[in-house]
Amino acid sequence: MSDTRRRVKVYTLNEDRQWDDRGTGHVSSTYVEELKGMSLLVRAESDGSLLLESKINPNTAYQKQQAKVFVFKQDTLIVWSEAENYDLALSFQEKAGCDEIWEKICQVQGKDPSVEVTQDLIDESEEERFEEMPETSHLIDLPTCELNKLEEIADLVTSVLSSPIRREKLALALENEGYIKKLLQLFQACENLENTEGLHHLYEIIRGILFLNKATLFEVMFSDECIMDVVGCLEYDPALAQPKRHREFLTKTAKFKEVIPITDSELRQKIHQTYRVQYIQDIILPTPSVFEDNFLSTLTSFIFFNKVEIVSMLQEDEKFLSEVFAQLTDEATDDDKRRELVNFFKEFCAFSQTLQPQNRDAFFKTLAKLGILPALEIVMGMDDLQVRSAATDIFSYLVEFSPSMVREFVMQEAQQSDDDILLINVVIEQMICDTDPELGGAVQLMGLLRTLIDPENMLATTNKTEKSEFLNFFYNHCMHVLTAPLLTNTSEDRYEKDNIVGSNKNSMICPDNYQTAQLLALILELLTFCVEHHTYHIKNYIMNKDLLRRVLVLMNSKHTFLALCALRFMRRIIGLKDEFYNRYITKGNLFEPVINALLDNGTRYNLLNSAVIELFEFIRVEDIKSLTAHIVENFYKALESIEYVQTFKGLKTKYEQEKDRQNQKLNSVPSILRSNRFRRDAKALEEDEEMWFNEDEEEEGKTVVAPVEKSKPEDDFPDSYEKFMETKKAKESEDKENLPKRTSSGGFKFTFSHSASAANGANSTNSKSVMAQTPPASSNGSSSKTATLASSVTATKGSLVGLVDYPDDEEEDEEEETSPRKRPRLGS
Repeated sequence: MSDTRRRVKVYTLNEDRQWDDRGTGHVSSTYVEELKGMSLLVRAESDGSLLLESKINPNTAYQKQQAKVFVFKQDTLIVWSEAENYDLALSFQEKAGCDEIWEKICQVQGKDPSVEVTQDLIDESEEERFEEMPETSHLIDLPTCELNKLEEIADLVTSVLSSPIRREKLALALENEGYIKKLLQLFQACENLENTEGLHHLYEIIRGILFLNKATLFEVMFSDECIMDVVGCLEYDPALAQPKRHREFLTKTAKFKEVIPITDSELRQKIHQTYRVQYIQDIILPTPSVFEDNFLSTLTSFIFFNKVEIVSMLQEDEKFLSEVFAQLTDEATDDDKRRELVNFFKEFCAFSQTLQPQNRDAFFKTLAKLGILPALEIVMGMDDLQVRSAATDIFSYLVEFSPSMVREFVMQEAQQSDDDILLINVVIEQMICDTDPELGGAVQLMGLLRTLIDPENMLATTNKTEKSEFLNFFYNHCMHVLTAPLLTNTSEDRYEKDNIVGSNKNSMICPDNYQTAQLLALILELLTFCVEHHTYHIKNYIMNKDLLRRVLVLMNSKHTFLALCALRFMRRIIGLKDEFYNRYITKGNLFEPVINALLDNGTRYNLLNSAVIELFEFIRVEDIKSLTAHIVENFYKALESIEYVQTFKGLKTKYEQEKDRQNQKLNSVPSILRSNRFRRDAKALEEDEEMWFNEDEEEEGKTVVAPVEKSKPEDDFPDSYEKFMETKKAKESEDKENLPKRTSSGGFKFTFSHSASAANGANSTNSKSVMAQTPPASSNGSSSKTATLASSVTATKGSLVGLVDYPDDEEEDEEEETSPRKRPRLGS
């Protein structure tokens, strides 16, 4: 919204009945904690200071009128009285802003925004007359509380609801004369006499009294003595053919379960009262319209403060909470009892959301002190689905309240426990093994994990201790559990089966199971988040595990959403424009599966096509030279026929322009210096790489982070996942020869080498891949394009794990003699 729409001038009426300009600012309507309600705030245009803070009172009469004497001359004025002899006015610059604030005021007061005045106005002579009358004369005269007067009483109660002043007077009369208890005695008489007409009148009367919105009346109506009779009156809605049986439900069906006996009678009474009042609001009373919403605001507040009181009383009873925790973690506790205990804690935490921030802080600290996190670790690993679901909800309250508290616990736990039983690993395993076909629980858990590993909510200290320590812990103790399903479903043994001519590629590499595809998509979403936010740690992990190669296997999935997730992961990596990632991609020939997917997609114009094109367009626009050269040199022949976009021709142009520039530079250097010059460049790259592996990046803090251990075998995944997925353990086999793979048209296209050594041929010389068979002519353009691509790919020199071209062996020996430490190699 533009600033001019909410630009206002604030005026107050002085003793001479003249309007004083208090300043110009911008108005907003927001909830103010100190005022306990929606309020109008005006902040000065000049310095942002507060010009006005006024609570929108349900009983205050607000007027919208035409501004005739103010600065802004349109129909843009709202006037009201804050207190006796203190009138206020807001003069809006634009009518749209005035209308918006007017709607907010009408919404709070339960009025139709089309009205010009929100409450009944009393003229000055009438007001003076009221002031001169004795206080008691302000009260409404109530009819005597008799059966034959019920219709008259019902008409009276209904008639006052439209006037705030008359509502106030009626509430005072009902309170002063003890009228409600007399009405409830009549209800019992009508029920005994089966007086249906009287019961219908009593329904209207009690419903009207509730809409008076007075806390003092609620105290009477919701007392133990009266509440069931109030519920009884509300059963006899005249619109229903038969009365409802609400009392029967509350007394017989609804059972109050004490997981641990509550000795405090006041606490027990408060719990019963809150449940019954909540039942009246949610079940018995009809859903109020937009303009009636404010009629029950005090009822909502009554329930709110009851819940605050219940939480406070339970929190102060440490003996009670200690007993609950003891039984929750006791192995002897039976399943039904444990389910009740967990559900109690879930409701307890839900109630805590009503507390003020400082009180909620004390509440969760009390739970942490009593051991809520170790208890959750136990119950989240149980077989009972209902218990696990409730435990997940409790865990979400804790993570939302304080991610740092949870992180501190798991890091301390890692010093004493094995990886398999760490709380975060338990959470990850629950996400992996979610049996819900839609993975509802897994989605919730993934969101919690994302919060825990988000550096943005980690404590910002001078040395960034929490960030570096926790990410170190996560990548060393938890990341292998998170990536287990991904590595299993893209493992070498699955891939080797695909290399046999005629095998079904999709079934071997990418399971057709929709639930598995959804799970892998969730994991990829989390890994993509890591690429964006963890820089060093995830870079180290990707290169050590050759993770991007494994992810790109999923480009073959029949589930397009999963292929898009894999592509998005690569797009985020390329989006960082990090030369270490770029050399990793080019050395591993990792554009191959992406281009295969583009060609297999053919001429279909869909999301996959657009996403792949956007990836290459980004490389062209950002002029990433190393990737541009790799794409043009290895894949341009297969891509040059794509002319519906100019992306690939643009890449070729960029490549040729850069080549011309390099040639011009080369020609300007004397020939005797050229070889030495470029040798120095190679060594400079090598030194940069060594520096990167020995120094943490600046944004990760000064703490040196140890690389992820490569010694952890990929087949050492959690037993629970292996049992759930019923798949064989994946084993790496890097020396097996890739066999050609037949396409649908009968020819062969190049296969995506799965292991690092197969992709690069560590000790081989440059060689071109040879077509095993020339594909027959086909109307399907993708097959012929794929065959063309197969003949155009050139194998790259050097091992994948060496991200730069190293000098010859003799020079390496010389360097080792002169260098104090050996150059580190990824994957060595």
